[in-house]
Amino acid sequence: MELFNYFRSSASWRVRIALALKGLDYAYRGVHLLRDEQRAADYGALQPSQLVPLLKDGDHVLSQSLAILEYLDETHPEPALLPRTPADRAFARSLALDIACEVHPLNNLRVLRYLVHEMGVDEARKNQWIRHWIEQGLAVVEARVAVRGERFCHGAAPGLADCLLVPQLFNARRFEAKLDALPTLLRIEAQCLALPAFAETQPSRCPDAE
Repeated sequence: MELFNYFRSSASWRVRIALALKGLDYAYRGVHLLRDEQRAADYGALQPSQLVPLLKDGDHVLSQSLAILEYLDETHPEPALLPRTPADRAFARSLALDIACEVHPLNNLRVLRYLVHEMGVDEARKNQWIRHWIEQGLAVVEARVAVRGERFCHGAAPGLADCLLVPQLFNARRFEAKLDALPTLLRIEAQCLALPAFAETQPSRCPDAE
Protein backbone atom coordinates (compact mmCIF):
# COMPACT_ATOMS: atom_id res chain seq x y z
CA MET A 1 0.00 0.00 0.00
CA GLU A 2 0.98 3.62 -0.61
CA LEU A 3 -0.44 6.53 1.38
CA PHE A 4 -0.28 9.96 -0.24
CA ASN A 5 -0.66 12.45 2.57
CA TYR A 6 0.56 15.65 4.20
CA PHE A 7 2.05 15.48 7.68
CA ARG A 8 -0.18 18.23 9.10
CA SER A 9 -3.40 17.13 7.39
CA SER A 10 -5.82 15.86 10.02
CA ALA A 11 -7.63 13.76 7.41
CA SER A 12 -4.31 12.11 6.54
CA TRP A 13 -3.52 11.45 10.19
CA ARG A 14 -6.83 9.58 10.55
CA VAL A 15 -5.64 7.05 7.99
CA ARG A 16 -2.15 6.77 9.47
CA ILE A 17 -3.74 5.92 12.83
CA ALA A 18 -5.99 3.25 11.32
CA LEU A 19 -3.11 1.66 9.42
CA ALA A 20 -1.06 1.58 12.62
CA LEU A 21 -3.91 0.15 14.71
CA LYS A 22 -4.21 -2.67 12.21
CA GLY A 23 -0.45 -3.20 11.94
CA LEU A 24 -0.39 -2.58 8.19
CA ASP A 25 2.78 -1.57 6.35
CA TYR A 26 2.65 1.14 3.71
CA ALA A 27 4.90 3.46 1.75
CA TYR A 28 4.65 7.08 2.92
CA ARG A 29 4.22 9.53 0.03
CA GLY A 30 4.40 13.16 1.11
CA VAL A 31 2.25 15.72 -0.73
CA HIS A 32 3.11 19.21 0.54
CA LEU A 33 -0.09 21.21 0.45
CA LEU A 34 1.46 24.61 1.20
CA ARG A 35 3.78 24.13 -1.78
CA ASP A 36 0.79 23.13 -3.94
CA GLU A 37 2.23 19.70 -4.72
CA GLN A 38 -1.36 18.44 -4.83
CA ARG A 39 -1.77 20.42 -8.04
CA ALA A 40 0.98 18.52 -9.86
CA ALA A 41 -0.18 16.73 -12.99
CA ASP A 42 0.89 13.27 -11.82
CA TYR A 43 -0.99 13.60 -8.54
CA GLY A 44 -4.02 15.13 -10.27
CA ALA A 45 -4.17 12.09 -12.53
CA LEU A 46 -4.64 9.95 -9.42
CA GLN A 47 -6.74 12.40 -7.43
CA PRO A 48 -8.92 14.82 -9.44
CA SER A 49 -10.01 16.62 -6.26
CA GLN A 50 -6.35 17.45 -5.47
CA LEU A 51 -6.94 16.49 -1.84
CA VAL A 52 -5.21 14.20 0.64
CA PRO A 53 -5.22 11.48 1.77
CA LEU A 54 -5.14 9.00 -1.10
CA LEU A 55 -4.52 5.29 -0.56
CA LYS A 56 -3.26 2.97 -3.31
CA ASP A 57 -3.74 -0.71 -2.54
CA GLY A 58 -2.70 -2.71 -5.57
CA ASP A 59 -5.00 -1.65 -8.39
CA HIS A 60 -7.35 0.18 -6.02
CA VAL A 61 -7.04 3.96 -5.67
CA LEU A 62 -9.10 5.23 -2.75
CA SER A 63 -9.90 8.75 -1.62
CA GLN A 64 -11.86 10.33 1.25
CA SER A 65 -10.54 9.37 4.67
CA LEU A 66 -13.76 7.86 6.02
CA ALA A 67 -14.16 5.65 2.96
CA ILE A 68 -10.53 4.57 3.35
CA LEU A 69 -11.06 3.73 7.04
CA GLU A 70 -14.08 1.58 6.26
CA TYR A 71 -12.21 -0.10 3.40
CA LEU A 72 -9.38 -0.99 5.79
CA ASP A 73 -11.90 -2.31 8.30
CA GLU A 74 -13.55 -4.52 5.70
CA THR A 75 -10.32 -5.84 4.18
CA HIS A 76 -8.47 -6.21 7.51
CA PRO A 77 -11.23 -6.80 10.09
CA GLU A 78 -9.08 -7.11 13.21
CA PRO A 79 -8.84 -5.09 15.30
CA ALA A 80 -12.19 -3.67 14.32
CA LEU A 81 -12.71 0.06 13.99
CA LEU A 82 -16.49 -0.29 14.13
CA PRO A 83 -18.63 -1.95 16.83
CA ARG A 84 -20.56 -5.14 16.15
CA THR A 85 -24.22 -4.11 16.48
CA PRO A 86 -25.98 -1.95 13.86
CA ALA A 87 -27.00 0.68 16.44
CA ASP A 88 -23.49 0.99 17.84
CA ARG A 89 -22.02 1.12 14.35
CA ALA A 90 -24.41 3.93 13.45
CA PHE A 91 -23.40 5.82 16.60
CA ALA A 92 -19.70 5.45 15.77
CA ARG A 93 -20.25 6.63 12.21
CA SER A 94 -22.33 9.59 13.37
CA LEU A 95 -19.56 10.72 15.74
CA ALA A 96 -17.04 10.46 12.93
CA LEU A 97 -19.33 12.47 10.68
CA ASP A 98 -19.81 15.12 13.39
CA ILE A 99 -16.09 15.80 13.02
CA ALA A 100 -15.54 15.03 9.33
CA CYS A 101 -18.57 16.97 8.04
CA GLU A 102 -19.46 19.57 10.66
CA VAL A 103 -16.03 20.69 11.87
CA HIS A 104 -13.12 19.76 9.61
CA PRO A 105 -14.32 21.14 6.23
CA LEU A 106 -14.82 24.61 7.72
CA ASN A 107 -11.18 24.95 8.77
CA ASN A 108 -9.22 23.12 6.11
CA LEU A 109 -6.62 24.81 3.94
CA ARG A 110 -8.60 25.49 0.78
CA VAL A 111 -11.49 27.06 2.74
CA LEU A 112 -9.11 29.28 4.70
CA ARG A 113 -7.33 30.32 1.53
CA TYR A 114 -10.66 31.30 -0.03
CA LEU A 115 -11.62 33.33 3.03
CA VAL A 116 -8.36 35.27 2.83
CA HIS A 117 -7.72 35.62 -0.90
CA GLU A 118 -11.24 35.81 -2.32
CA MET A 119 -13.28 37.18 0.57
CA GLY A 120 -10.64 39.51 1.97
CA VAL A 121 -10.90 38.21 5.52
CA ASP A 122 -8.00 39.33 7.71
CA GLU A 123 -5.95 37.00 9.92
CA ALA A 124 -7.80 37.83 13.14
CA ARG A 125 -11.24 37.23 11.67
CA LYS A 126 -10.06 34.08 9.90
CA ASN A 127 -8.88 32.66 13.21
CA GLN A 128 -12.13 33.72 14.85
CA TRP A 129 -13.97 31.73 12.14
CA ILE A 130 -11.80 28.66 12.75
CA ARG A 131 -12.21 28.72 16.51
CA HIS A 132 -15.97 29.22 16.34
CA TRP A 133 -16.60 26.12 14.23
CA ILE A 134 -14.10 23.94 16.09
CA GLU A 135 -15.45 24.87 19.52
CA GLN A 136 -19.10 24.53 18.47
CA GLY A 137 -18.55 21.22 16.72
CA LEU A 138 -16.47 19.60 19.44
CA ALA A 139 -19.01 20.67 22.08
CA VAL A 140 -21.56 18.49 20.29
CA VAL A 141 -19.18 15.52 20.25
CA GLU A 142 -18.40 16.04 23.96
CA ALA A 143 -22.09 16.00 24.87
CA ARG A 144 -22.77 12.85 22.85
CA VAL A 145 -19.77 10.91 24.16
CA ALA A 146 -19.95 12.01 27.80
CA VAL A 147 -23.38 10.47 28.45
CA ARG A 148 -22.13 7.00 27.48
CA GLY A 149 -19.19 6.97 29.89
CA GLU A 150 -17.03 4.62 27.82
CA ARG A 151 -13.26 4.42 27.82
CA PHE A 152 -12.93 5.58 24.22
CA CYS A 153 -15.43 7.34 21.97
CA HIS A 154 -17.46 4.17 21.43
CA GLY A 155 -16.17 1.25 23.42
CA ALA A 156 -13.31 -0.20 25.39
CA ALA A 157 -10.82 0.06 22.51
CA PRO A 158 -10.03 2.88 20.05
CA GLY A 159 -12.16 2.88 16.94
CA LEU A 160 -13.41 4.93 14.03
CA ALA A 161 -14.35 8.10 15.92
CA ASP A 162 -11.12 8.11 17.92
CA CYS A 163 -9.18 8.13 14.64
CA LEU A 164 -10.89 11.43 13.85
CA LEU A 165 -11.00 12.95 17.32
CA VAL A 166 -7.28 13.05 18.07
CA PRO A 167 -6.28 14.84 14.82
CA GLN A 168 -9.12 17.34 15.26
CA LEU A 169 -7.97 18.20 18.79
CA PHE A 170 -4.47 18.70 17.37
CA ASN A 171 -5.93 21.22 14.93
CA ALA A 172 -7.91 22.87 17.71
CA ARG A 173 -4.71 23.59 19.63
CA ARG A 174 -2.96 24.92 16.53
CA PHE A 175 -5.66 27.58 16.27
CA GLU A 176 -5.90 28.20 20.03
CA ALA A 177 -9.47 27.01 20.38
CA LYS A 178 -10.85 26.74 23.91
CA LEU A 179 -10.89 23.13 25.11
CA ASP A 180 -11.69 23.50 28.81
CA ALA A 181 -15.32 22.48 28.24
CA LEU A 182 -14.27 19.11 26.76
CA PRO A 183 -13.14 16.98 29.72
CA THR A 184 -14.39 13.71 28.26
CA LEU A 185 -12.72 14.25 24.90
CA LEU A 186 -9.46 15.32 26.53
CA ARG A 187 -9.50 12.19 28.69
CA ILE A 188 -10.02 10.01 25.62
CA GLU A 189 -7.31 11.87 23.72
CA ALA A 190 -4.80 11.22 26.51
CA GLN A 191 -5.63 7.52 26.48
CA CYS A 192 -5.25 7.40 22.71
CA LEU A 193 -1.91 9.20 22.70
CA ALA A 194 -0.58 6.67 25.21
CA LEU A 195 -0.89 4.09 22.43
CA PRO A 196 1.82 3.73 19.75
CA ALA A 197 -0.71 3.83 16.89
CA PHE A 198 -1.56 7.42 17.82
CA ALA A 199 1.72 8.64 19.28
CA GLU A 200 3.97 7.35 16.49
CA THR A 201 1.82 8.66 13.64
CA GLN A 202 1.37 12.22 14.86
CA PRO A 203 2.59 15.02 12.56
CA SER A 204 5.91 15.58 14.32
CA ARG A 205 6.87 11.96 13.69
CA CYS A 206 6.19 11.99 9.93
CA PRO A 207 9.04 11.85 7.38
CA ASP A 208 8.01 15.21 5.89
CA ALA A 209 7.47 16.98 9.23
CA GLU A 210 8.76 20.54 9.49
